[in-house]
Amino acid sequence: MRQRPAIRNAFEYCLALAVLKSLEWTPLAVANWLALRYARLLDIALPRLRRVATRNLSLALPNANATEIIDAGFQSIARVLVAFAKFPAINRATVHQWIRCEGAEHFENALRAGRGVLFATAHLGNWELSAFAHAILTAPMNVVVRPLDNPWIDRMVERRRGLSGNRLISKRDIARPILKALAANEAVGILIDQNSMPDSGVFVDFFGVPACTGTGFAKLAARSGAAVIPGFALWSAEERLYVLRFYPPVPMTGDAACDTAALQRVLEEIVRAHPDQWLWIHRRWKTRPEGETALY
Repeated sequence: MRQRPAIRNAFEYCLALAVLKSLEWTPLAVANWLALRYARLLDIALPRLRRVATRNLSLALPNANATEIIDAGFQSIARVLVAFAKFPAINRATVHQWIRCEGAEHFENALRAGRGVLFATAHLGNWELSAFAHAILTAPMNVVVRPLDNPWIDRMVERRRGLSGNRLISKRDIARPILKALAANEAVGILIDQNSMPDSGVFVDFFGVPACTGTGFAKLAARSGAAVIPGFALWSAEERLYVLRFYPPVPMTGDAACDTAALQRVLEEIVRAHPDQWLWIHRRWKTRPEGETALY
């Protein structure tokens, strides 16, 4: 991969740091206001994001109000930014001002089984706060992350993600540390809503459209025997906080393609219930079956 120019890394880092600190050092009401403006600037500066989201919604929810959902999606991104910036101030004394838990019994029962827990999560709600708060509310967990292209920003983000005690596992070195953590009856969180390449995934139905989806999660579940629990931090407008919701375990058959399809069905159901909180700006259906026309 071509090396990125140092000056570009430096510029992006300074910009990201300025945004982060402006949200961290201001009162919550001001930070919320600023984050909405930053999200709006992102929308204006990168119009392709809205085009991708519009295309995705035309495929998945053709009868929905795309503009309304996309606008709400950028507001959701703003809330993620604020929470991420405030991580240094979120601890056992303050975490309940940000998030509460539902369905903890599913996680506790899985731990009692002693085979570890695989959290199937997604870019839905506040995926950063979900893992961060889990470490405070229960115990530190392992989080699979993709290293960012900018190494300066990557180091800054990693430091912040680890403030609550979570351990980060690079997506480049995934199987061994995950299996080791599961063997120790620990929890591991993995995002399951990203586009995959054919050599590492299978095409499964997602909103009625074939979506190339990585089979790594299902294979890890089969090898470890870990419980598979969907978990998401979903925004509650009524309560003005997030609800860290654990769903009942998803039965695994050991067939990677079948289990991957089952997980995507569960994810689709939850995204349908909260379409304004999913990251529609990701090109989820980018990889197409051989011979099929590109969608973007």
